[in-house]
Amino acid sequence: MVLARPVKRRERDAGAPDVPDAPRAVGPGASKASPRRRADLRGAALRLALMAVPTAFFALFFLYPVAAIVARGLRDGGQWRLGRAGEVLTDPAVLDILWFTGWQAAASTALTLAVALPGAYVFARFAFPGKRLLRAVVTVPFVLPTVVAGSAFLALLGHGGLLERLWGVRLDTTVWSILLAHVFFNYAVVVRTVGGLWAQLDPRQEEAARVLGASRLAAWRRVTLPALAPAVAAAALMVFLFTFTSFGVVQILGGPRYATLEVAIYRETAQLLDLPTAAVLTLVQFAAVAAVLGLHAWTVRRREGALKLVDPERTARRPQGPAQWALLWGVLASVALLILLPLAVLVERSLDAPGGYGLGYYRALQSAADSGGTFFVAPMEAVWNSLRYAAVAAVFALVVGGLAAAALTRKAGRLVRGFDALLMLPLGTSAVTVGFGFLIALDEPPLDLRASWILVPLAQALVGVPFVVRTMLPVLRAVDHRLREAAAVLGASPLRAWREVDLPMVARALGVAAGFAFAVSLGEFGATVFIARPDHPTLPVAVARFLGRAGQLNYGQAMALSTILMLVCAASLLLLERIRTDRSGEF
Repeated sequence: MVLARPVKRRERDAGAPDVPDAPRAVGPGASKASPRRRADLRGAALRLALMAVPTAFFALFFLYPVAAIVARGLRDGGQWRLGRAGEVLTDPAVLDILWFTGWQAAASTALTLAVALPGAYVFARFAFPGKRLLRAVVTVPFVLPTVVAGSAFLALLGHGGLLERLWGVRLDTTVWSILLAHVFFNYAVVVRTVGGLWAQLDPRQEEAARVLGASRLAAWRRVTLPALAPAVAAAALMVFLFTFTSFGVVQILGGPRYATLEVAIYRETAQLLDLPTAAVLTLVQFAAVAAVLGLHAWTVRRREGALKLVDPERTARRPQGPAQWALLWGVLASVALLILLPLAVLVERSLDAPGGYGLGYYRALQSAADSGGTFFVAPMEAVWNSLRYAAVAAVFALVVGGLAAAALTRKAGRLVRGFDALLMLPLGTSAVTVGFGFLIALDEPPLDLRASWILVPLAQALVGVPFVVRTMLPVLRAVDHRLREAAAVLGASPLRAWREVDLPMVARALGVAAGFAFAVSLGEFGATVFIARPDHPTLPVAVARFLGRAGQLNYGQAMALSTILMLVCAASLLLLERIRTDRSGEF
């Protein structure tokens, strides 16, 4: 027994199961590579192989189209026009857009944190009836297309909206409507990112500080807040990223007075055909997004390595005392006003037909193409187009994101961290630039895809991949690596080890990731608005086209399509909440 113990310790330090030592080669012909070194080389080779498909996918369908559109804008007659950047960035109108983009993103982030952090605490620490249902409901706005979120607040705050009917006040085309819509859209980011971690923090640490004499506030400030700080920072950065690149909300609610960088890029590209200005604005937005994603990656690494977590089921309990019950009811009231009310008004406006409440607008969606040329097919076809496109996009996202998550499972150096940042870039890069880049770059054999239906799912998959990665990664990292090593010792190939060890443990997470990718793909709008064919529109594109035309019938059909999309997304999220077990991911 005494002789066996050092052998086991040496083997355990090498990261291998407890098996007898293999004979070591000696002499001049012996291999100089140690078992650990050979294992590291095999691991590096496997990681590079896993990264190959996602890297090729992003290089071909993200970096190449973006580079093509930027190069088209900054080159004239084969020569680069770099001086155009100085002209654009000194234009007072552009400076106003940059200023508005930055300060509205900062204000939206601060307001979202102020409203959503109490909700994160309630979802993390309280157990109450309907919690899982409510968690799914607050996530619905996040997976809705921004154009539908704008439609909901237009129905609430705009002409003929609930606010005007009750008090004669309109808030559309004001900055307040934009800020409230951003809170509506990003509430779930804070609840899932911060609340997911808060639910796994051991409350006994804070209780121990109180036993030692600290007040409730001091114990929270010294114990819980430092542990939550990386998650709060990550959530704030994600909210800032989404609001900095806001498009549909500002396009619908801001009117001609307000424009973010994303809206300005759309106007310069689609309306004014000023590609040089659009290219410069794209580069500015790209640089800002890269900086935010760099900070976000740093905060995520801090959160991953510094905490010991417990089962969330052990930390939630019924509210105790008047203060906790008041907090619970206050959060429920804020959810009702900021999330449920806009969605309910959206449904109400879709039923408020000229002849009285009914399904008149829904029946109108089944009619043939209209004389105004808005659609070449019945608008209801957009529902089936969206479902088909989203299903294909979910498959693409699951394959690419699953391979990427497997490559990121083991922590590595700068190469892998850069790869992780690459996967997140589509969330903050101008979707308008990506969509227009598809039209310019993918127009020659063997990649002439402009007339192909596959173009839309490819663009949607770019947005779905980050959600697949963030859903799969915590689950994959929770799998004990010694199980894979034991399978390898028994002769299993890496593929068989994955199939026999990892797959049964992550099958449920795969379903959740596929569902998130499907729901997010349904709502993709910025790129799809450029590449969706007139005879195959998607739901968000159809909503935008209806809102762009005057008339009560067009407005009512926009509300009807938005309601259909909202119900499909809500059903998808309810299903995901039923099958989801892991809460450690960001989404």
